[in-house]
Amino acid sequence: MLSSAASTRDTLHGGRTVLWQPARGVGYRVNVDALHLAGFAIRPRPATHAVDLGAGVGAVGLTLLASGSAERVSFVERDPTLASLCARNLEENGYAARAEVVRADVADDAAFAPGTADLVVANPPYLTPGKGRPPAAQVRDARSGALDPFLVRARSLLGRRGRACFVYPARELPALLVASRGAGLEAKRLRFVHAGQAVAARVVLVELLPGKPGGLLVEAPLVEG
Repeated sequence: MLSSAASTRDTLHGGRTVLWQPARGVGYRVNVDALHLAGFAIRPRPATHAVDLGAGVGAVGLTLLASGSAERVSFVERDPTLASLCARNLEENGYAARAEVVRADVADDAAFAPGTADLVVANPPYLTPGKGRPPAAQVRDARSGALDPFLVRARSLLGRRGRACFVYPARELPALLVASRGAGLEAKRLRFVHAGQAVAARVVLVELLPGKPGGLLVEAPLVEG
């Protein structure tokens, strides 16, 4: 567990949700992409069981719980420090009875029961190992890693039904679509996120379902600026 000097007590949702996370320069902190992903995943009918893969301190799953969009959430995180902070966030926000923290790698088959989720959300590492500029040591594990294990795990958890929502760099959309098809998931809905009106998309939000190709809905872009 991080010391109080190595973590900060922040908030989400206009101050309604407490968020403990590593202090700046100490570890990976929540960014706006997590909130975009949570908003994209929300549906009027709540998920019975949602799984947040690579949950970090839990921002995406916390948003699903706070909005009433999931009855129960499993937070999967391999880093012991982030997993501890996630558990603390669940406790302080009163969600401990409706959630669990699973400290495991997404590739660990023994840690998961297939076909138990109707919603999977994932903000996977954006950098494939060996590509791009290496991040600082304190955020390397959170930002650098393989995409395929997240897609394979999402497919396994969903069984024949359910949906998976991912956020990923827009420039890597072709790789995401190819990898998702290889894992048995098809893109059915996507939305590009732009930092401003006149700039290229920064990230893309994609909803994946088990099933046949076709029927892709491209939503209006989300412009942050």
